[in-house]
Amino acid sequence: MRRPYFITHLVKDLRLEWRSKDAINSMLFFALLVVVLFSLAFDPTRESSRQIAGGILCVAAMFASVSALNQAWARALRHQVLDAHRMTPAPGAALFLGKALANFLFVTVVELVLAPVFIIFYNLHALGNAWLLALVLPLGTWALVVNGTFFAALSVRTRNRELLLPLLLFPLFIPALLAMVLATNYVLTGEQDPGLWIKMLAGYDVIYTTICLLLFEVVLHAE
Repeated sequence: MRRPYFITHLVKDLRLEWRSKDAINSMLFFALLVVVLFSLAFDPTRESSRQIAGGILCVAAMFASVSALNQAWARALRHQVLDAHRMTPAPGAALFLGKALANFLFVTVVELVLAPVFIIFYNLHALGNAWLLALVLPLGTWALVVNGTFFAALSVRTRNRELLLPLLLFPLFIPALLAMVLATNYVLTGEQDPGLWIKMLAGYDVIYTTICLLLFEVVLHAE
């Protein structure tokens, strides 16, 4: 049975990253550096750590993922993957979805590595329903990755793509970042129910995933 096109692209990206480990290593180094520096700057106690840990985790993942997002499309452009894809009957959405899923897995791996570091450096213990983090983090990560993958493809042919991607991505990601930070903080502190912010993240993901899938064909064939 023939597997879907996006699975082919996903497997290809995972195989390339397994061989080189460029994206994972760069993201891990940057994210760990941010976490350690913030822990030294704030010297958090048990109470204050719950208030700032969610924001630090989200910001660390956001900035660390930018390098991987740029690198993925630059590698595809360098090896004429985009030109080759135009000559195939596969839809552009398949290429986009495979690349977005690969980037999602890379960022998720970084977050899983950061989790025990956060627990140690910030002495964390969730007062709310800790299992809700299994919803908050993937939803927030996908919101970052789906937009980042789209805008990285949009800016890959520009001269200053390393600067252009954050300028395009970060303002659009602010609503999802706010929801992700507040939901994480509410889970850690147990002060309020994070359900509203989780629903907001889910709605954000559905809307922007649909928009990116519909518009990527235009980006793929743009010169």
